[in-house]
Amino acid sequence: MMLRRDFLRLSALTPLAALSGRIVAAPRAKSGFVEREADGRPHRFELSAQHFLLDGLPFQIRSGEMHPARIPAEYWSHRIRMAKAMGLNTIAVYLMWNFLESEPGVFDLLGGRRNFVHFIELCRREGMWVYLRPGPYVCAEWDMGGLPPYLLRDPSIRVRTKDDARYMQAVQRYMDAIGPKLAPLMASRGGPILMVQIENEYASFGHDLDYLLRLRAMWQAHGIDGPFSISDGLTQLQQAKTYVSGAALGLDGDTDFVAAQAIAGEAPVWVGEGYPGWLTHWGDPDFQRGDYAATLRQLLAQDRSFNLYVVHGGTNFGFTAGANAHNDYSGFEPVITSYDYGAPINERGAATPDYYAFRALIAARVPHAIPTPPAAPPTITFAEVTATPFASIWDNLPPAKQVGKPDPNEMLFAQDHGMVLYRKTLSTGGMLHIEGLRDYGTVFSAGRYLDYLSRVNKPGLHVTQHVDIPAPANGAGALLDILVDSFGHVGYGQAMYDFKGIVGEVTLDGDALRDWQAHSLPLDDAYIAGLRPLVDKSALRPGLFFKAEVVLDRLGDCYLDMSAWDKGYLWVNGQLLGRYWRIGPQQRLYCPASWFRHGRNELLVLDMHRINAGSIRSSDRLEG
Repeated sequence: MMLRRDFLRLSALTPLAALSGRIVAAPRAKSGFVEREADGRPHRFELSAQHFLLDGLPFQIRSGEMHPARIPAEYWSHRIRMAKAMGLNTIAVYLMWNFLESEPGVFDLLGGRRNFVHFIELCRREGMWVYLRPGPYVCAEWDMGGLPPYLLRDPSIRVRTKDDARYMQAVQRYMDAIGPKLAPLMASRGGPILMVQIENEYASFGHDLDYLLRLRAMWQAHGIDGPFSISDGLTQLQQAKTYVSGAALGLDGDTDFVAAQAIAGEAPVWVGEGYPGWLTHWGDPDFQRGDYAATLRQLLAQDRSFNLYVVHGGTNFGFTAGANAHNDYSGFEPVITSYDYGAPINERGAATPDYYAFRALIAARVPHAIPTPPAAPPTITFAEVTATPFASIWDNLPPAKQVGKPDPNEMLFAQDHGMVLYRKTLSTGGMLHIEGLRDYGTVFSAGRYLDYLSRVNKPGLHVTQHVDIPAPANGAGALLDILVDSFGHVGYGQAMYDFKGIVGEVTLDGDALRDWQAHSLPLDDAYIAGLRPLVDKSALRPGLFFKAEVVLDRLGDCYLDMSAWDKGYLWVNGQLLGRYWRIGPQQRLYCPASWFRHGRNELLVLDMHRINAGSIRSSDRLEG
């Protein structure tokens, strides 16, 4: 069965010739649209007879989505201005719950890219309205769709349902933390927020309308009184029947307004997500692109409100990139570090040809001159440097935990990301089989690397799930090591219980292996700061950290080219840029200027396969 994400991708890339016949104009207001900016004064935003009203006058939402969590905070104003200069009047904003609450009850709402209140206030300062999409679930190709992976520490929990009190208590805690900060930002109180999405794409997951009604009531209890919206695929809404009466209906990747209006009655129907580009997975043959100009032209001609997903994508810094999979957990596809998305404003904030094409289309329809786009931030490059072995995973193992079987990271260590080492002494050789490896593992016997196992099935990878273990030398026991690395948790569909590590049996010639040692390797700031350097460099094995130094006399944005490496992670001055992998298509990782410093800069690489020094080059762009 085709996943809706796959279907929407096809819709997003389909020429308008296949779509234009489905764009049908409902009765529109004859007086034109009011062009009014957010100005810090109270405004009345309402859902009227099949269209939106601002202060009693017809209003067209021309929205572009961007996510503060994916954009360096010092560039927030620049990206907002870029969207305004494209002719948009609204910024759509996802809030990622798990980016704000790292542990139960531990919130950071002020640090760096987490200060969403500041981002929303910057939108108002630039005269832009906000369409808020606060979750609790967002999808967004983000780790676990924005839900906190700590939920998986209880293997029996059920998410996105009112019928699991543990989940709903966690949702309540999240809303209690952010609700009081959001209520004063509503348009009715002088803020820029016009409309709030109840939760994202619920019809693609469940069919309990009461769950959405409960969430709406919880937002209302915090003084967030709407208007509200939902956004989903039309087919899913028709089947699940989860339209919330009185809410604006946002169509994701669809333009069949007649069919949608039959669901929404007199409530407005608009394009909740229109796709000028698309997401890219590791192992895709190339970066995904789109062709949305013709569809946008028709939407503008029909006076339709719309939200471009995304106008600017940004970057999945750190461990934040999510993954997709079939509902049976097969077909696992992790998302690359870049969230460039083929968007009109690219990853580093520069305008693309689509940007200028969209800008011209919008400028022809609005009655006022739109601003000149600001220049993109400056870039730098540096001379190629060589990263040499610095430290080893094997010298930096924390104390082991004794376990009967190799359970998932979340349950063993309350660890959401990073690596886990499973270790056991074997007295014989044989065929080692690992059931439920999530997501990538390297296997060693007596310290010697044997092979890798990958949950990802893409060109350039083998997909066997077994490794031949040699018999121990001289009949003595040999240490078996399975080093397991994780990608982001699945963030869409029914495969939301995407435990990491090893989730099934490990067998040798069919016999289950018991009594393991497990070592937690979270790769978090504390672990990286405590690395002990190599002492003996004479017998290196995979699982090495490498260091290089770059000396800069000026700062700017830069892409670091990792095409000489295999699979791993890259830090700049302690900031984790994200993952790289030889299978591409991404080979360059974006580093914002603010993460560099004048003078000496430290590059730290963890590669799962390499044992020799390797080069790191620089570029001013994502693609070569």
